[in-house]
Amino acid sequence: MKLNYKIIVHFFGLLLLFNGGFMLISAFISFIYKDGVTLSLVSSGVLVLVLGAVFMLSSMKHKKEMNKREGYIVVALGWVIMTLSGALPYILTGAIPNFTNAFFETMSGYTTTGASILNDIEAMPEGILFWRSLTHWIGGMGIIVLAVAILPLLGIGGMELFAAEAPGPSADKLHPRITDTAKRLWLIYFGYTAAETILLQVAGMSFFDAINHAMCTLSTGGFSTKNASVAYWNGQPIIQYIIILFMFLAGTNFVLSYFAFKGKVQKIIDDDEFKLYFKFIVVFTAISALIIYFRADVSSSSINHPMVWGEGESAFRHALFQVLSVITTTGFVTADYTLWTPFLVVFFFGLMFLGGSAGSTAGGVKVVRQLILIKNGFLEFKRTLHPNAILPVRYNKKAISGDIVFNILAFFILYMLSFVIGALGFSIMGIEFESAIGLAASTLGNVGPALGDFGPVNNYSALPSLAQWWASFLMLIGRLELFTVLILFTPFFWRNR
Repeated sequence: MKLNYKIIVHFFGLLLLFNGGFMLISAFISFIYKDGVTLSLVSSGVLVLVLGAVFMLSSMKHKKEMNKREGYIVVALGWVIMTLSGALPYILTGAIPNFTNAFFETMSGYTTTGASILNDIEAMPEGILFWRSLTHWIGGMGIIVLAVAILPLLGIGGMELFAAEAPGPSADKLHPRITDTAKRLWLIYFGYTAAETILLQVAGMSFFDAINHAMCTLSTGGFSTKNASVAYWNGQPIIQYIIILFMFLAGTNFVLSYFAFKGKVQKIIDDDEFKLYFKFIVVFTAISALIIYFRADVSSSSINHPMVWGEGESAFRHALFQVLSVITTTGFVTADYTLWTPFLVVFFFGLMFLGGSAGSTAGGVKVVRQLILIKNGFLEFKRTLHPNAILPVRYNKKAISGDIVFNILAFFILYMLSFVIGALGFSIMGIEFESAIGLAASTLGNVGPALGDFGPVNNYSALPSLAQWWASFLMLIGRLELFTVLILFTPFFWRNR
């Protein structure tokens, strides 16, 4: 079956229209704050809107149906097109004049990685800072899911797109129609963002800082308006606890939030993934807090105002914040955890491979995959003793098909292989061992802070140009769950059948 190139181009045009519209919103913020880059942001938005209109007009006559191959192309290459166009505001305003740096910053934004090459964030114009946060917010739930919500207006079905883009091994549906699912997800996402903005402002943040950090928290991104990240507010613990709450929610399956709003609390309590996600956070926080309290010097690792409500509270808050920040792949920082004993450095490195829940905006392997791998591993012991017994893996009290288990095993192997190849790629470019493995784990898992020269209190400005392109590729495949991008590199994908 030949590819329907017109529908692919049409969809790229739609994505560009979205991107151009969001740029004009950033231009409006720039105009309000009179930061001097309004005209450049308007120019960026208009250019992208015109390009999007050309794409759409040139492909008006297309078949309305989209098959799975076309869906994968739109998702994978759509993110690249979004990134290429999204780099325009940085270049035209002169905020990041180098194209490689601008592409890296934009890819980091859309993939919600939060790795930045900017040395002085606070010197950036407000319009640019808002655009950075907006790339996180757009990428958080997925520009594709947003587009699926309005595709019925164009007479296009979007099931393949949602299946390819939605985080996690499967797309749990809230409603029989996928477009209604996307709308409900975005409504919850928008509602959480608004709620966090209000709470942060009440707690003492300025409105601008509050809305930026809310967008970056709910997207599990990690870009901040301050050089010190959230450590800037170490003297205001209530602000950090608010961010902790919303990092937890952002790392939870958004379908569970929908059930909570519908009053179906028992569904949340009975969910196997949520229970393990919660247990992970409790146990890992307890381990970290105890080690920080008894072994680490919080005052030396914390950037601003380490203790406000006592040493014990400070150890607990920093531990909880950083555990959630790494597990949910948000990447905000309150302290330099690489100074919290060698054990905790390795510990947090391991957490980079965990990830949040499926159906959340978090990156990483995802808790549901870890759970099924653990359950399958234990069942292998029983199968060894009872080779003729039928022992299926159960999730939420239902037996899982062998195909799903094999798919998860394949994903995990491919993920670890991508990590090894990623680290080798960085090492070939002259980056030392600790930094190379940290970069590979962080970019592939969309975490942000890495290890070594690219740790929590450093940025990525020292990364060579070639390494930035390699990191951008790892961020992309990590955000789109490997298969969606890597399948494009297989010869059989392009054969007309």
